[in-house]
Amino acid sequence: MKFNRKPVIDNLRNYPREIIERLATALRDGAVAQANPRCKCFYDVSDGDRGFFIHSSPVTGHVWLLASWLAEPAPALRTAQLK
Repeated sequence: MKFNRKPVIDNLRNYPREIIERLATALRDGAVAQANPRCKCFYDVSDGDRGFFIHSSPVTGHVWLLASWLAEPAPALRTAQLK
């Protein structure tokens, strides 16, 4: 998923400004996004160690940030950290 310019992000859950900026940068730079098969225009977006759940409005072009979380490290990384 890639936006040509900085997207307008509606921060519905009052996340810190750093989270909003990180999502905006990820979307502008071409983030890895997985479309939700059950809900049109909803996506899981990955940016390194952070995940986002968003809605991209086809009408206004705005992005609604619905959730953000720290992603789990890959299994190989978890195993390496335990050694």
